[in-house]
Amino acid sequence: MLVLPDRDSAEDLAEGLADRFGVMEEPQLVRDALAGEDDAEDAQWLVVVEDPDGRLAPAALDDFAAEFEGWLEAP
Repeated sequence: MLVLPDRDSAEDLAEGLADRFGVMEEPQLVRDALAGEDDAEDAQWLVVVEDPDGRLAPAALDDFAAEFEGWLEAP
């Protein structure tokens, strides 16, 4: 799961996963409102990437997310 600061970043990262890592399945985007926050501006976005075969290197995903001001978070 990759955590991004906003929807635009999450969408851009999701689009780039196919080019960078060959991810063929479209990742799931999920809005993750911060505790006690109702404002959409205060929401993080999660990009859920399925990798049942363990092909994707966690460090590489974390570096890629960092390009969008995000990070990799273990499920």
